[in-house]
Amino acid sequence: MLTIKRVPTVVSNYQEDAGERLGCGRNCLGECCLPVSKLPLFAFGSETLKTGSVSDDDEKPPADFFLNTLLIGQWEDRMSRGLFRYDVTACETKVIPGEQGFIAQLNEGRHLKKRPTEFRVDRVLQPFDPKKFNFTKVGQEEVLFRFEASDNGKTRFFEKAVVEETYPPSVVAINVSPIEYGHVLLIPRVLECLPQKIDLESLLLAFHMAEEAASPYFRLGYNSLGAFATINHLHFQAYYLSVPFPVEKAQTQKIPIAKGLEKTDVKISQLLNYPVRGLVYECGNNLKGLADLVATSCIWLQDNNIPFNILISDSGRRIFVFPQCYAEKQALGEVSQELLDTQVNPAVWEISGHMVLKRKEDYENASEDYACRLLAEVSLSEARFEEVKAYIFEATGLVESEEEEANMNENKGAAYHPIPAHIPVDV
Repeated sequence: MLTIKRVPTVVSNYQEDAGERLGCGRNCLGECCLPVSKLPLFAFGSETLKTGSVSDDDEKPPADFFLNTLLIGQWEDRMSRGLFRYDVTACETKVIPGEQGFIAQLNEGRHLKKRPTEFRVDRVLQPFDPKKFNFTKVGQEEVLFRFEASDNGKTRFFEKAVVEETYPPSVVAINVSPIEYGHVLLIPRVLECLPQKIDLESLLLAFHMAEEAASPYFRLGYNSLGAFATINHLHFQAYYLSVPFPVEKAQTQKIPIAKGLEKTDVKISQLLNYPVRGLVYECGNNLKGLADLVATSCIWLQDNNIPFNILISDSGRRIFVFPQCYAEKQALGEVSQELLDTQVNPAVWEISGHMVLKRKEDYENASEDYACRLLAEVSLSEARFEEVKAYIFEATGLVESEEEEANMNENKGAAYHPIPAHIPVDV
């Protein structure tokens, strides 16, 4: 059984002085309230963006402050205040026996209380609709802190920071229907009301969040529309889980690139012997170069109406991109009734190997065979995946080495395990 990591709670999030009634009075994240609020701000060390106005009195936070004290501490504070729809820490979790090591969780509350999808599932790109639920309607009590780049290249934390009109803030908020411990949402430039659509600036922001967390147990995920995103307002999800995801341990095969990676340390591989076909992008220290390549790949997918999921792993230095087709198969009646009855929507966490199950009988009978059959329905066929990969490479200016490619196809068993084998189950 997996265990929960407990940490001390820091001072609760505070927006306005007692008695003040600013904005619309609901203390929301909309144009009416957010610009007159003072939220905590974690400004990470980058000159990419500009933050709001802050004092210069605060000291640089300690190395483990972002994840262990700020994010998890504030998340537990919201849990103590009863802001979640159910207690996710009471959900049963187990590792399913088998080679892959799939993780199963029984989460009946998410099925009963999660917000339903309010838009078409056959279009990856859809315009933002202010009449439907979006994060500007969220109360600021659900916000943990702002997360933005520092204007001087130094990592700083400020308990209160005024929102500048010239730059819309990005915020980290709780997911009120959590999947795991510390489950939060990163909402880039919340006041811009962006639809669920990847862009370079927002993707790089997510990479920086993974970098600041500096833990192999903290990952971020992204679901496009058509790949089980349920809200059409740009956001990433993230949570803490103290075991490797099966996909992180999966075999990979490096794709030899003859042209296009000369000025970067990015390496591209594809998954082997895993139920869902996907691309793996890795880099050393150049997060911007990695973000450029991954963003361009995902922009091609969304522009061509191919649903996809992203897993941001290894502190932002290892990125998995999964084109998928489960919703399309559902619409065509090609998914078995047995799988449909489980009501599991395979989004990024399920694809990565964390199976969130909604019925007790499915949890009790969970097997590697079931997980593999479900995920196999998510994956593009081999022929379709190779076609999509070729288009992605064309869009990103990459050229495969033909001779090396032939050798790769003949030796797909030659792979490696990049995730350390010593990561413990319990923390």
